[in-house]
Amino acid sequence: MSTEISIRQLEIIEAAGKILTTSGVGGLTTKNLAKEMQFSESALYRHYPNKEEIVISMLEYLATNMDERFSKGLSIIQTPEEKFVSLFRNQFSFFKKNPHFVVAAFSDGLMEESQRINDTILKIMGTKIKYLSPIILDGQKMNVFTKSILPDEIVHIVIGAFRLQMYKWRIANFQFDIIKAGEKMIQSILTLIKSNKFE
Repeated sequence: MSTEISIRQLEIIEAAGKILTTSGVGGLTTKNLAKEMQFSESALYRHYPNKEEIVISMLEYLATNMDERFSKGLSIIQTPEEKFVSLFRNQFSFFKKNPHFVVAAFSDGLMEESQRINDTILKIMGTKIKYLSPIILDGQKMNVFTKSILPDEIVHIVIGAFRLQMYKWRIANFQFDIIKAGEKMIQSILTLIKSNKFE
């Protein structure tokens, strides 16, 4: 499916996100979605043939949106540390405004749904790696980040920590301040990966 989506499709994936947030994967049915959208199930099928396509569209939209935000948000004059902070602040801020995307991207139930959904979740991770890897590499070259851990390993540790933070927020029903918790996580990771003068 093309990542270009219509305004109506965007409304549908946002409504699907609301249902995912309140009722989980099981609650996301075409019947519930049509009710949320206030139109018939047959009208829904004109835009998406099934539930899987709606979830994939939501994840594709997230990957594209992330790519656009990161390419605009990172400046060449920023230091690797500033880029690192900017990248994650951008993510926490986006998810705070759009918690329904957290449910789509960080739900265990979705993983079992289909291989295509898994592939699209991997695409989202790939987008993040595309921006994070050069930041880590530059930071190591400039002696900002430790060289005692391979760049790929740092990327895995960082993305793992981010995913765990988002998962905790989701299962806490978005009750804590993700910006504050995210900031703490960013600073903790920087403390771990920053180079010390003896390296």
